[in-house]
Amino acid sequence: MTTLPVSTGASAPAEAGPPTGWRRHRSTLLIVGALLAALALVVLTQGPVTRAADLDPDNPGPDGAQAVARVLVDQGVDVEVVRSASALASTVLDPDTLAVVTSSSDLGTSTTTALLDQIAGARAGLVVVDPGTRLLDALGIDGDPSRVEVGDGVLGACDDTAYDDLVLVVDSADAVPLAGCFANVLAAQGGIGGDLTLLGAGELLSNDQVLRGDNAAIALRLLGGRERLVWYVASPDDLVADDGVSITSLLPDWIFPGLAIVLLSTVLLVLWRGRRLGPLASEPLPVVVKAIETTRSRGRLYRRSGDLAHAAEALRTATRSRAGARLRLGAHAADAVVVGAVARHLGRPEPEIAALIGAEAHAPGSDRDLIVLANDLAALEEEVRRS
Repeated sequence: MTTLPVSTGASAPAEAGPPTGWRRHRSTLLIVGALLAALALVVLTQGPVTRAADLDPDNPGPDGAQAVARVLVDQGVDVEVVRSASALASTVLDPDTLAVVTSSSDLGTSTTTALLDQIAGARAGLVVVDPGTRLLDALGIDGDPSRVEVGDGVLGACDDTAYDDLVLVVDSADAVPLAGCFANVLAAQGGIGGDLTLLGAGELLSNDQVLRGDNAAIALRLLGGRERLVWYVASPDDLVADDGVSITSLLPDWIFPGLAIVLLSTVLLVLWRGRRLGPLASEPLPVVVKAIETTRSRGRLYRRSGDLAHAAEALRTATRSRAGARLRLGAHAADAVVVGAVARHLGRPEPEIAALIGAEAHAPGSDRDLIVLANDLAALEEEVRRS
């Protein structure tokens, strides 16, 4: 008999082919695409790049100087910003150029020397903002800046008629060691091949304070007197290993407020957790300690420390106290009285008793001598008790 194959009505499943490149790397491609989209979104939505340094002409913040820089440009002054010593060295200066240095605390010995040489060679003008003692020494000026109380404002009151009737209003200012305007906050000195001007109140250039008093007029007359202004924002990146620089320029701006907060928090913690001194309060012990345990513990401490004299004096004091109580001499009888009373009571020589329980008796020289002394004192007490 021939058996015919029976059809089940369903065909066999087709074998799956090898995975394509898209399926193998689909997750990686999706992640990369998402990152590229996010990067493009950030680039398209971000504003212009700004600088965060104080008195930076591109800084629109309260401590920046963008307002003064833009007004100078509007007044026809060619403002050029340099942010490194190498950029300044490649900048051509001439007598019609004025260089202003902000962030002067970031100037080191090498950058200061290069700046002065370049200014002297070009016979350009130089304005240094907020110079410190080290920078004044490099400029050949003796003396230190000193704090000036500005109050409601300081009148120009100087020989330069450009500033004579103007009023300077800032939060803080330093007088430079030269005769000048605004209580010597602004002073000029001819030298280094051109004009040198020191400004001890850099805050008048800031966006936050330029509109106070006559600060705007002072800034424009100080920086807008020549056709070209080179604004040098000093950077600590230009310093070399042996450069001298102020420690404050190497610290972040938040370090001093942070230290003040830590100090205040420490004081408050001490006031909160500190305990006020007062009379001692007696409290019951959580457990009862037997007298013999205390005695043994003290004995072990004396033995560990090796203080034989102290241990012997403790034994003699206890013997004098008990013997005095036995002979009814009172709780506060002097040591010599107790020694004399014990000697008379026992009919023994007083020096012999004093050598045992006297306050001036010799200390034992070894543990064996201490044991002998303890036995002699116990025998003496027993003799007093029996008699």
